[in-house]
Amino acid sequence: MSLDLLNSVVDRHTGLMRIASLLPSATEIVYALGLEADLAGVTFECDFPPDPRVGRSVLVGGLDTHGLEPAAIDALVRDKIAAGDDLYRLDEDAFRSIDPTLVLTQDLCRVCALPVGEVSAALDRLGCSAEVLTLDPHTLDEVLSTIVAVGIAAGVADRAVAVVGGLTARLEAVSSAVVSRPKPNVFVLEWSDPPFIAGHWVPDLVIAAGGTPVHAERGGRSIPTDWATIAAADPDIVVVSPCGFKLDDAAEQAVDVIANLPERAAVWAIDADGLMVRPGPRVVDGVEALASIFHPDVVPQTTETAVRQIRERRSRQ
Repeated sequence: MSLDLLNSVVDRHTGLMRIASLLPSATEIVYALGLEADLAGVTFECDFPPDPRVGRSVLVGGLDTHGLEPAAIDALVRDKIAAGDDLYRLDEDAFRSIDPTLVLTQDLCRVCALPVGEVSAALDRLGCSAEVLTLDPHTLDEVLSTIVAVGIAAGVADRAVAVVGGLTARLEAVSSAVVSRPKPNVFVLEWSDPPFIAGHWVPDLVIAAGGTPVHAERGGRSIPTDWATIAAADPDIVVVSPCGFKLDDAAEQAVDVIANLPERAAVWAIDADGLMVRPGPRVVDGVEALASIFHPDVVPQTTETAVRQIRERRSRQ
């Protein structure tokens, strides 16, 4: 989408924005840009900050995973995708009522949100002329770039540049603190049953925090693996970061799988939902949290709700 086309969103609506965010990360970006008053529609998963769902939900979930174990969730999602069933459903009546001028969506992961093709089809059915901005970052740099893209689309490019400048300064502060430190080998477990290697921007977070990602491909997709492969890599640290789960659940899953993890590795749980898997401003919080695990002597832990140690690192025999 061209800059002129993006800026026309504001021009055609005389500065009045009605933003529909179909991604939790996009909702967080909208808040970071100070545009919460223009946020007319969100998803049922948009829970930060502090709870923008009240009276604004336009995207609902098609799966009930409450109480299910990771293996059962994985099987359910696979069955639904194989059958061509929707994991998310757009509330078209609510969407029509807000008549958005700007829709923020994605095409990165069908499991994470409604694909852009389905959004475009819904807009056609509803006769909605909103501009659609697709946010599909694969790296940390691209995550920061999406903030600028949203700022341009909403007519607050200068504000977005300032936000990214502040986030970049925090990343540089971490880099300066850890630059001369030994870099531990780190495996990030994105799902526990079956085990998945974390991909996309997560390896960049590990690197930015002063670690060396194990098996993960920078900008690549998250892929399944097996416990033997993880053990053979002999990582110094395993970070259990189950997609969509907060710290308490991540810690429970870490305890459940700890017998499968390399015996020598330190094991930590992290608030994956808030700090790792949502490609928005809080991934910088994630870098700071990871750095506090890798280099606690130079980067102190900022909050008890971010990370939790499950097992200390063991010396080689």
